[in-house]
Amino acid sequence: MRFDFLALAAVASASTLTPNVLPLFVRNPYLSTWLGNARKAPWEDWPMFWTGSHLGFSVMASVPGSGNIYPLIGRPHDSLHHGHKLYNITLPEYLGPTFDASTTNLTYLLHGSSHDEPVKVTLSFLSPITPSSTLRQSIPAAYLTVIAEGCSDVTIYTDANGEWVSGNRVNEIKWDLHEPKVPEERSKDATPIKTWKWTRQTEQHLTEFNDHAEWGTLHFTGPADVQHEAGTSGLLRQHFAEKGYLRNQIDRDFRRIMQEEPVFAFAKTFKLARDSKKKGCSKTEDSVVFTFALIQDPVVQFASARGLTFMKPLWASHFASPDELVRYHYNDFKTASWLARNYSDSLARDAFESGSESYQDIAALSARQVLGATQFSGTPDDPIIFLKEISSNGNFQTVDVIFPAFPFFLYTNPRWLGYLLEPLLEHQLSGQYPNDYSMHDLGAHFPNATGHSDGNDEYMPVEECGNMLIMGLALANAFRYDTEPAFVQAAAPHNFPANAISSAKDWSHAVDKFGFDLPGYRDRKTDLQTTGSKAAEKWLARSYSLWKQWTGYLVRESLIPHNQLCTDDFAGWLANQTNLALKGIIGIKAMSEIADIVGHEDEAKHYRKIAATYIDKWQEYGISRDQTHAKLAYTWYGSWTTIYNLYADSLLCFHVSSSSSSSSSSSLSTKDHKDRERRKRGFGRWLGTTEGDQKPIGGGDGDKTEKPFIPDKVYQMQSDWYSAVLQKYGLPLDSRHLYTKSDWEFFAAAVTGKKTRMEMLEAISSWVNETVTDRPLTDLYDTEGNGGYPGIYFMARPVVGGHFAFLALERACGGKAVEALGFMDEEPVNKKMVDVDEALKADMLEGKRDGWVDL
Repeated sequence: MRFDFLALAAVASASTLTPNVLPLFVRNPYLSTWLGNARKAPWEDWPMFWTGSHLGFSVMASVPGSGNIYPLIGRPHDSLHHGHKLYNITLPEYLGPTFDASTTNLTYLLHGSSHDEPVKVTLSFLSPITPSSTLRQSIPAAYLTVIAEGCSDVTIYTDANGEWVSGNRVNEIKWDLHEPKVPEERSKDATPIKTWKWTRQTEQHLTEFNDHAEWGTLHFTGPADVQHEAGTSGLLRQHFAEKGYLRNQIDRDFRRIMQEEPVFAFAKTFKLARDSKKKGCSKTEDSVVFTFALIQDPVVQFASARGLTFMKPLWASHFASPDELVRYHYNDFKTASWLARNYSDSLARDAFESGSESYQDIAALSARQVLGATQFSGTPDDPIIFLKEISSNGNFQTVDVIFPAFPFFLYTNPRWLGYLLEPLLEHQLSGQYPNDYSMHDLGAHFPNATGHSDGNDEYMPVEECGNMLIMGLALANAFRYDTEPAFVQAAAPHNFPANAISSAKDWSHAVDKFGFDLPGYRDRKTDLQTTGSKAAEKWLARSYSLWKQWTGYLVRESLIPHNQLCTDDFAGWLANQTNLALKGIIGIKAMSEIADIVGHEDEAKHYRKIAATYIDKWQEYGISRDQTHAKLAYTWYGSWTTIYNLYADSLLCFHVSSSSSSSSSSSLSTKDHKDRERRKRGFGRWLGTTEGDQKPIGGGDGDKTEKPFIPDKVYQMQSDWYSAVLQKYGLPLDSRHLYTKSDWEFFAAAVTGKKTRMEMLEAISSWVNETVTDRPLTDLYDTEGNGGYPGIYFMARPVVGGHFAFLALERACGGKAVEALGFMDEEPVNKKMVDVDEALKADMLEGKRDGWVDL
C-alpha cells in the first residue's frame, strides 16, 4: 500500500495551545488511549487509558550500524541495559506534538547516524471523524502511521500488552497471529496483512473493571511484510536492541497480563540509504500503517421496546466477521484519512473565523473526546448511538450529559444527535419509565441500559424535561433545513476510488456502496425517505405524546422550581434556581414550536402564551432589582449565576424577531450576502457532486411575536456582568465557588458581546496552556490558582461538545441568530464597568428590606 502518507497522515498543522494530555487512539469508552504529560517527552511515561492507568504500548527505533536505540513513546528502554556493549540507549530530539480534530502527530529527529543529517520520524495517530459516513465512524479502530525521512536506514519496533483488554492485571489472556489470504476479487487493490489478536482467557461480557472493558478482542494489524514476535516484554526488547530485528516467533505460553509480561510486537525496516559512493545526502521517505481495533459483540444491553436486548455493533450489519472488518478498515486508510482531513480543515477554518487560533485548537482537542464516549449500534436504516457518562459516575445515556455535548453534534452531523436521542425516546414510549417527567439516564452504569422501572433515577425533573424539548426542537430545525454534515468540498485525487463495501445484506436504501450516508430522515414506521419540513414533522410526531407530557410537567413546576438538582449536581440541591427555571421556560416555548410543526395550532398558541407569561415573571423573580445580574436563586439575595441556558433561546431562534426573519427556507440560501457565506459554506461530499451547500440550522421563522422572547437587555446585562466577574482562567459557575464548567462557559460566551466573548476565550486558552490537570480535558476546574481540579475529578467527558457552542449558533436561523446579538458588539464610549461589590451589596439590602420572603 504505497500512498503519499506525508500528505494523508501527517496533516495536523502547528498547534498554538499546549494541553497536558493529547488523544492517541480514541474511538469509544474502551478504546481510549492518551498521551499523558504531553508537555514533556513521550518516552518519559507510558501512554494511558482515560482514567490515568497505564497502557502497555511502546515504539522504539534503531539506526543499523550506529548501535543507537531511541525510545519514542512509552518506556521500553526500562527493559534495556545501560552500558550494553551492543547498543546505546539514546534519546532523540523531540520536536513536539501537533494535532487537529482527528490526528495527533509526534515528531522526532534521530541524531547519531552515519550521515550528518538526522532521520526524521513522525508517529501519526489517526482516529478519523467522518460525518458523511456513519459506518466509518462506527468502526472501533484507529490508525498509527510511522513516517521516516532521511538518508540512513531506520528500523521501527512497536509492541502492546494485555492491558488493552482488561483493567485487572491478574487476569489471564490468550493470543494468536492471524495471516489471512487476500480474497481473489480484492487482490489488485488490497494489501496483505497480519494481525495479532488477544483477549481474556475467560471474557466477562458487559462488565468493567476500573472502567476497562472485560470483554472484547484487541486486533493489532500491520502489513504482511513486517516482522513479528510474541513473548516476554523485556526479552523481545533486548533482542531487538541487540539484533535489530524480530524472529517471527510466537510464545504460546498463555498467562497473566503482567506474569512475564507477554507483548505482541511488529518491526519494520525503512531502507532510506541510497548509493553511499555519492557525496551528500539525498533524502528519501517511507512509511508503514498499523491499526488497533477493539472488537466487541455485543456492545451494550438495552431495555428496548421489545425488551432487554443484546445490541450488536453497527458495523456488524455490513461485515460478516471481525476479520473482514479489520481487513476493510486497514485498506480504507486512504479514504478515511481524506474524510478526516476534510472535517478537520472545515472545523479549523470555521473555528478560527468564529473565535481565534486558540479556539481552533480547543475545538480540535474536544472533537475526539466527545466521540470517545460513544458506541454505535443498531442497523444502517435505524442507527443508534449509545453514550457513557465517562468519569463522573458512568451512567448510561445521561440526558444532561448529551445536552452540553449537543452543539458538537449539531455542527458535525445533526442526524447523530437523533441517534443519541432515539434510545431515550424508544424506552420511554414503551412505558418502561413510570414518572411523568423525562428520565435522567437509561441505566446506572454503562454498558447496561436496564432502565429505571422503579423511577428512582437521579432526580432532575425540570432539567431533563427542558433538555429533551430543547434538543428535540433543535434537531427538528436541522431536519427542516436539510443540514448536511460538516465537511468541505474537496476534489478526489486522480484515480482515487473510495473503498467499496460488500455487505451480506442490501442496505442501499440507507448507505451507498462506498459506505456514505444517503441524505434524509427515514421514517421507521413507513420506511419512507424524507427531508426538510416533512422529516421534522414525522420525527416530532412519533414522540409527540412525550413532548406534551414533559411540557405539562414544566408548566406545573418550572416557573418556581422546588428543591432539586440541576445538571451541576456536584453543587447540591437548591430551590428556586434562576438558571434552571429559565431552561424549563424555554422548554415550554420550544413545545409551542413543536406543536406548530406537527400541526397542533391551538396547543401551540396555548404553550406560547404560557411561556410569554412565565418569562416576564422570571425576569421579576430572577434578576436583581438594580438590573445588573441574574441571581443564583430567586430568594438568594447577594448571589449571582451564569445563566448558560440563555444559549438555547438564541439557538432555537427565539431571539430573532419576526421583522428580521424569513418565512421560507429558500431565502436562507441566497448567495448575495457575503457576510453570511461562511455560515452557509458548501460541504458537498468530496467523492460526489459539489451540489447541495451546507444548510443552516434553525427555524428562520423567528418568534411569532414582533419582539424576541427574552429581551436584549437581559443579554447585555449578563455580558457586562461576566466581564466584571471573570477570573484568571475563566468565568466561575456562580458566586458560591471559584470553579467553573468549560462547557457552560462556551454556552455563555456564545451569547455575549464580542469583547466579553474574546476575554473569556483568552482566559480559557490560558487555562489549557497552564493547567496542572493530568487527565484528558476536564470540564470542571478552578479559575484561580493552578487551574487544577476543585476536589472533584471530571475527565474525558463528552460534555466538551459544548465547546462547539459558537459554531452551532453561527449556523442557526440562517445566520440570523448571531446577527440578532450584534447589538452587544457596539460598545458605547466611556461605558461604565459594573461594580460587582456594590451590586451584590445593594441586592442584599433589597433582601433584608423584603424580609427574605420565600416564593
